[in-house]
Amino acid sequence: MKLLMVEDSERLQRSLCTGLQKHGFTVDQAFDGEEALAFIGHNDYEAIILDLMLPKLDGLSVLSKLRSDGINSHVLILSANDQTEDRVRGLDLGADDYMVKPFAFEELVSRLRAIGRRRNGVKNPVLEVKGVEINTVSREVRHVDTVIPLTPHEYQVLEFLASRRGRVYSHDQLIDQLYDANSYVTRNAVEAHISALRKRLKAAGAPNLIKTRRGFGYLIE
Repeated sequence: MKLLMVEDSERLQRSLCTGLQKHGFTVDQAFDGEEALAFIGHNDYEAIILDLMLPKLDGLSVLSKLRSDGINSHVLILSANDQTEDRVRGLDLGADDYMVKPFAFEELVSRLRAIGRRRNGVKNPVLEVKGVEINTVSREVRHVDTVIPLTPHEYQVLEFLASRRGRVYSHDQLIDQLYDANSYVTRNAVEAHISALRKRLKAAGAPNLIKTRRGFGYLIE
């Protein structure tokens, strides 16, 4: 899942980004409201973690702007404001969830995973495709009784396509989901991930899940 974290505390940004990346999230960072809108205007995020007390443009103004522009990314407000009226106002403006600082990091991760499942119309945290089980919590992939060892990027490709079955994604779209805005990656990297993933599935006796649509991209049917 690709996220935008909008938070003006550099210390909290570093801590959360490090933790979220270890859990397989791709994270871009914005430190004020205007920078957040610039990122949102040029990238497609599944979820936005949004602080309310931001420089230049406050979080509620950011939320109101993106909803008025028809941007449907899920928004999780992360704020020190714990009054009921603050939570109600944020949710009424179009936020999908609201967490109060301080918070448990594990709960944040769990809520983000739940947001990802809702966005893709998936209820079960374990995806099953032709006998291959993808546990989106433990990030473990199995076929029958065999655990299939995958690198983080190979796993991200598999989970991303499996949770969006039937949809074709180009090289550029996959790069956008797998890497943050500061990374420079060529389409060869995506082709390498797909090739290695197919080989690992085949070695485990699993079917070839990832199909190629020439000139369009990749999908899991």
